[in-house]
Amino acid sequence: MAILEAVQVTRKAYQVEFPNDWCPGCGDFGILSSIQQALAGLGILPHQVAVFGGIGCSGKTPYYVHAYGVHTLHGRVLPFAAGAKLANPELTVLAVGGDGDGMAIGAGHFVNMGRRNIDLTYILFNNEVYGLTKGQASPTLPLGLQTKSLPEPNIQGRVNSLMLAMTSGFTWIGRGYSYNVKQLVRLIQEAVRHPGLSYLEVLQPCPTYNNLHTKEWYGGKDRPNGQPRWYDVQEEGYDPVIPEGADEETVQAKLAQFVEKAHEWGDRIPTGVLLVNRNISTFEERLAERIPGYPASSPAKRPIADGEGQSVAVLDAFFAELAVE
Repeated sequence: MAILEAVQVTRKAYQVEFPNDWCPGCGDFGILSSIQQALAGLGILPHQVAVFGGIGCSGKTPYYVHAYGVHTLHGRVLPFAAGAKLANPELTVLAVGGDGDGMAIGAGHFVNMGRRNIDLTYILFNNEVYGLTKGQASPTLPLGLQTKSLPEPNIQGRVNSLMLAMTSGFTWIGRGYSYNVKQLVRLIQEAVRHPGLSYLEVLQPCPTYNNLHTKEWYGGKDRPNGQPRWYDVQEEGYDPVIPEGADEETVQAKLAQFVEKAHEWGDRIPTGVLLVNRNISTFEERLAERIPGYPASSPAKRPIADGEGQSVAVLDAFFAELAVE
């Protein structure tokens, strides 16, 4: 993340003046508010932040956050975000996208991003449907379920994004709920502070197409005790940290407890910080070992033009390699 300054920043600094076209009751509103509050609470100024969006309803998020924003291609939000972070390591980079965008066409990029452990945060908006294209089943909808937008029950199995994040190598993994904004703000802040690749899955209702996992369902309104299905693992004493220098036995024990939580669903849905692996170097640290002067000489800090706007790039050696004698 960017070096934080001791300044007072309010949520208003991250709000925009133009209207939002998400459906009334959409969980995206809670996630957007949480992102704005989290960044302000960290004291990061808008010009120090870049938000990259994928395709779908959630992909519009960069338009609603007053910071640098890029609306990318379908499934390609992570490569765009990674390029920006490596070119300008001082930026706080957030990638946001939906479950369809990230777990279907973007799944290959998701896996390979995990191998690198670049210092950025990926927030997945999970409502189990393709909300922008009329409610088809996304990769996170369980096998056999039938939302009101499907003519038949889902014929494909569910992708467990938490498990995929762990096996891919994400070093911070958490889960939040869009209507628990207080917890979600804290989770986003912890993800941003983490020196490495963070993945935050946010469960959310889609009031337009998903009539199964609704706000009332997550809130436990159909349960005898009326208690919400989601709960905070930290309130139950769960410790997600693999400390730096941990031995193999400790690592495996922490991963085993994570796997148990990642598969828990139904009447009890775990939220909170589920895994923090401090035992793996970041991609930026590895680059610094190979490239003298990185990140001080990162691409964003190199001059590209003189005072008259003329390029200062010296390409003689490059063209010499291409010459045909």
